[in-house]
Amino acid sequence: MKLDQASQYIRRVSLRKEQIVSYNKFPLHLPVIHYFQDLQLHPNVTYIIGENGMGKSTLLEGIAISYGFNPEGGTLNFQFSSYDSHSNLDRYLRLAKGVQRAKDHFFFRAETFYNVATNIEEMDRTPLGGGKVIDGFGGKSLHEQSHGESFFAAFMERFRGNGLYILDEPEAALSPLRQMSMLARIHELVEQGSQFIISTHSPILMAYPNSKIIQLTQEGMQETRLEETSHYTIMKQFFEDKDRLLYHLFD
Repeated sequence: MKLDQASQYIRRVSLRKEQIVSYNKFPLHLPVIHYFQDLQLHPNVTYIIGENGMGKSTLLEGIAISYGFNPEGGTLNFQFSSYDSHSNLDRYLRLAKGVQRAKDHFFFRAETFYNVATNIEEMDRTPLGGGKVIDGFGGKSLHEQSHGESFFAAFMERFRGNGLYILDEPEAALSPLRQMSMLARIHELVEQGSQFIISTHSPILMAYPNSKIIQLTQEGMQETRLEETSHYTIMKQFFEDKDRLLYHLFD
């Protein structure tokens, strides 16, 4: 059953401003933190978007770690560390959770999914009982698939519904057709009681109707519509008048 505002897994993200001494150092110097407003999440899908450097991934990472995820991704049971590079933003975030608890969980990071795949193979070399971890991803080594195929295996095989899924730029290795297939998969999982928080640059992925789009800018954050995002308008302008735009780009 689809989640609503009363049953969603994370309702709100707020900032522990009383613990902040200075906004001069990373990640607190980022505009999204300096001008932080309580972030009310959609019970189905919340998108966090913005130009490079606005703090999308840092904010998403902070939310995930605050919930209990490993900084490099995976389920709540993944505790490996390949390179300790995450920020300490999670110390300053407060999550308001709903009345229900998710039965499934996954933090997907495009830039560290290779490390997750490697950790799965290491765990399966010395299984502690039960089936292999890779069986939950379709049974085929993620390293023996293309980048896009391994991404899609996680979305299609590992995500099981009734889950909280935090995704950082999941479109990174997906073709436009696969991005549309992912939209269909998001819809299936939403109908099965799942909640998504997604950082993305893809106008295709932003098109899910039962959602909220939060745009990060130098002035902080604001809710917007797909058609008002620069991602959408630039792509629309490009394909509607490609020759003129290329002329100005190359002139």
